[in-house]
Amino acid sequence: MTTANRAEVCVVACAEAWRGDGEILASPIGVVPLIAARLARATFEPELLLSDGEAMLAQGTWAIGAPPPVIEGWIPFRAVFDLIYGGRRHVMMGPSQIDRYGNTNISAIGDFARPTRQLLGVRGAPGNTVNHPTSYWVPRHGRRSFVAAVDIVCGVGYDRAAALPEAGRFHEVRRVVSNLGVFDFATADHSMRLVSVHPGVTVAEVLDATDFELVVPAEVPETREPTEDELTLIREVIDPNDVRAREVAG
Repeated sequence: MTTANRAEVCVVACAEAWRGDGEILASPIGVVPLIAARLARATFEPELLLSDGEAMLAQGTWAIGAPPPVIEGWIPFRAVFDLIYGGRRHVMMGPSQIDRYGNTNISAIGDFARPTRQLLGVRGAPGNTVNHPTSYWVPRHGRRSFVAAVDIVCGVGYDRAAALPEAGRFHEVRRVVSNLGVFDFATADHSMRLVSVHPGVTVAEVLDATDFELVVPAEVPETREPTEDELTLIREVIDPNDVRAREVAG
């Protein structure tokens, strides 16, 4: 079997976040999530809806940077909200900071009144996280990204959703994938749990790069590697120019 590199392992780990979703809108943000969503639809999750990045729904599997081969539908901006508010979307976003309960920050670093770094702004993170499943992709796992407390809450985590249950009936932080491993919140208090480490990564490395206490099972498996068919799709069909390698650290 051909050996997969770290970026390709991360692609498959992100793709697995959409497993079992069926006919919903997958909204990947970032190169690795974009490859992953197309890979998931091309293999184990054929009912996923994928857009061209704007207002069209597309059929088939196509390369990063290329137009989709077939347009199958139109999804104007107003229609996106119907999907969002009904829980019929699963977005994968890239947080600048994430804490142990899945609260995320994409707005600014530092004090809210006088931040030291301006980022994207809150944007759609609050609505996404309380209305439909949300997953996260973090290409550089470190103590500045996996933090004890986010500077500004943009995406809503489990502790804050619990305080207003009527506002979060569709709240679900499904999966977090970093360049070191895979994480979820399947614990009694919904604090982050280490699910798997990528090949070549140790549990100690993950703990050292995380600024809060992770839940670590007694046995932590390795993240699965791509199959030969998945590698062919990644390397020859979806990302033949290896754009993925520029997004993944380590």
